Amino acid sequence: MTATGTPAEPLGIGEVAERTGLSIDTLRFYEREHLLVGPVGRTAGGRRRYSTFDVEWLLICVKLRESGMPLAELRRFAELVRSGPGNEAERLDLLEAHRQRVDARIRELEECRAVISWKVGVYAEHLARGKAGGLWDPTA
Repeated sequence: MTATGTPAEPLGIGEVAERTGLSIDTLRFYEREHLLVGPVGRTAGGRRRYSTFDVEWLLICVKLRESGMPLAELRRFAELVRSGPGNEAERLDLLEAHRQRVDARIRELEECRAVISWKVGVYAEHLARGKAGGLWDPTA
């Protein structure tokens, strides 16, 4: 639906690739792997036609994948959504487990950033004093 309440025109695969940042090959892969909630519409000539809902779902999938959700879990999440009401607790459990993994990864990355920032400071201090001798010098 558009802002005026009229149904949005279906989109071709190229338009969906542009809107989601996924390649055409990845969109076809997602369809083959049953990662979409519903079947992708087709024209009489067999060309894919995506709905606004398909694009919104794909944008969620992009973020779940970018955050490290395995394909098997994404497939399971799509299965649960396709199944309709009654399995919301399982969906919540799946998403909560993924969020906990993402939170743990963020903590790990923050620790890495702290070490990198410390090392940047060490190098900046040595360079500001005009001498960098002794910084990882295997001959020292």
